[in-house]
Amino acid sequence: MQRFAVLCFVLLSVGINAQTDMTIPYAEIPPAPADYRAGNVIARMIDGLGYRYYWATEGLRAEDLNYRPSEDSRTSAETLDHLYGLSLTIVNGAKSEVNLRPLDWSGMSWEEKRTATLQNLKQASDLMRGRKRKAISKLQIIFQRGERKSEFPYWNMLNGPLADAIYHTGQIVAYRRASGNPLDSTVNVFRGKNNSQ
Repeated sequence: MQRFAVLCFVLLSVGINAQTDMTIPYAEIPPAPADYRAGNVIARMIDGLGYRYYWATEGLRAEDLNYRPSEDSRTSAETLDHLYGLSLTIVNGAKSEVNLRPLDWSGMSWEEKRTATLQNLKQASDLMRGRKRKAISKLQIIFQRGERKSEFPYWNMLNGPLADAIYHTGQIVAYRRASGNPLDSTVNVFRGKNNSQ
């Protein structure tokens, strides 16, 4: 009877983990929109970032997270914290919501940050998809630190947080290779899905 209870617990745990994994977006890029309106192009850029981030972070080990290429550089974990912050800016920009600074997510585990980063990117993509140029021109990127508030046009999202997130995701790929855990060789960023799929 005790073995049966243990077996049920293990199977239930596996089932719960499998369900949780299904809520993590970007194992592949969603189908392309039907047209090239402004919001769809931005959404597709975010989707490309999401796919790259998903696979850059899939299967990271403790030694990968602690890796740093030099004494004065960030660890992979610190770079991933920065990427989480960028994902918050990207989703808040799609809603013209305030980005409060400083940020504190010290209570989150690495897995929670990874999931939240991917969910933020998916939400931002969904919010941008279908938007027309005029609607996007009204969006603002807003930062607030204490009483100080600054606002920027959405243009800054493209050359700022979005480009920065793509850049840092590439760093994670290089860092994991250097720490002995290279990216899955089936990842195909051109197709937006792995070659085995």
